[in-house]
Amino acid sequence: MAKKRRQAAAPAASSSDKPATLKDLLGADVLNKLKAQSEELKAAEAERKEQERKVAEDARKAEQKMLDNDFSYLLNNSKMDWKKFKS
Repeated sequence: MAKKRRQAAAPAASSSDKPATLKDLLGADVLNKLKAQSEELKAAEAERKEQERKVAEDARKAEQKMLDNDFSYLLNNSKMDWKKFKS
């Protein structure tokens, strides 16, 4: 049987052979500005989501308060187990 020849592993490419990345091409001040802008956008998005959540919660509370004052809603959604209230 013929033995398979193993190829020697190619030597690792040195860092000078790698293509330049955008991070390498941009200056440090530009990178810092982009990072700061990214943080600002994330904070604005978090604040917007919090506002939406708060508006939805307020709407739910207002609807529940309205339903608590509606006698027909309370009558239809009350538990009809009056045995526990009997003395």
